[in-house]
Amino acid sequence: MQIVYLVSRFPRTSETFIVREVDALSRLGRFDISLRSLFPSPDAAVHEVSRRWTDRVRRPSGVDALLAFGWALGRHPLALMTVLALVVAGHLRSPRLLPRALVTVVLACAHARDIGRTTPNAHIHAHYATYPALAAWVCHRLIGVTYSFTAHAHDLYVDQSMLSRKMAEATFVVTISEYNRRLLNLRTDAESAVHVVHCGIETSNYPFRPREPAAAGPVRVLCVASLQEYKGHEILLRALAAGGTGVDRIELDLIGDGPLRESLTELARDLGLGERVRFLGARTEVFVAEKLASTDVFVLPSVVAADGQMEGLPVALMEALASGVPTVSTSLSGIPEIIVDEVTGALARPGDVDDLRRALEATIARGGEATRLADAGRELVQREFELAVTLGELAALFDHYLGTDQVRRPKR
Repeated sequence: MQIVYLVSRFPRTSETFIVREVDALSRLGRFDISLRSLFPSPDAAVHEVSRRWTDRVRRPSGVDALLAFGWALGRHPLALMTVLALVVAGHLRSPRLLPRALVTVVLACAHARDIGRTTPNAHIHAHYATYPALAAWVCHRLIGVTYSFTAHAHDLYVDQSMLSRKMAEATFVVTISEYNRRLLNLRTDAESAVHVVHCGIETSNYPFRPREPAAAGPVRVLCVASLQEYKGHEILLRALAAGGTGVDRIELDLIGDGPLRESLTELARDLGLGERVRFLGARTEVFVAEKLASTDVFVLPSVVAADGQMEGLPVALMEALASGVPTVSTSLSGIPEIIVDEVTGALARPGDVDDLRRALEATIARGGEATRLADAGRELVQREFELAVTLGELAALFDHYLGTDQVRRPKR
């Protein structure tokens, strides 16, 4: 079975869950997997699994895309004109997104031409419901290939352009949380099969060591997240500055990079946090696993950003629970599906500095009770978020929908 994975950019330091899925599916031996991307990536191939795919990813050049657009205009003029009309109509409520959508159409022409020539019987699976799913839909319209896609976070919360159409013509749709599935069912009128398949991790990469923060001395706290508004770093820094029993002993390491690094560095300085906060930048999965092994508390203070962006179901939380680290996050989107308050961790209200401070304080003071939560957290991750489990669920979907009698023929 030939499956073409289509992503926006590759490699992406913050999206290892995608290449991990691609790599693991490929190693099953049942699927002939190829990887394609739309746009250049500013990221280096930091992770070992990404380096294995760097030379195998296919991305058309601008010249190739323009030539392929001409090919589509000559070979499939009606289909291409219909695509362009539907894309324009589908962005009337979000015109600022239209230029990039049109560029995506041109790039998709190159992928459609190449797939039609090399793997005409392939199925496309796109990650993210925005441009990758749009490109998959364009390929479907031009050459009749089937497609599916996985919806994550910003592609549902911020940009829903053409979402109903993409869903309606997909063979099936995957999303990463029950929260997202409910959202998709509420906000679209498409009669599509929506399945929940969590992103997965290999728990064997995260040695399990239950622990409790020391009653005295520094409390080592770790946050692994890109430095963007919806990750909530500002709330975390303000919670540290507010202090409290145990909180005033926190020494915070921030792993991740992003557009807010400079402003967050200034905020930490202005709040008088000084050497209590270290910005470590983007790091490898191996480095993160090592830090998790030596940290006392993990925190991910996620919020809803001004543009509506928020978490889907963060992989970082899976990694923390798998390691046995007492974990604090917020009651937002799919997070309560993994951080069950007082069962696998502690939850605070999103954007509430004092409530986050309280949750940190309670976690630091938990004592021996932390072991019970650690055991429950590891068991939950192994049961629902282990890569072998989630991969099996996804492979079963491919088998079910793409069997000889199951493939949905192109809709025009």
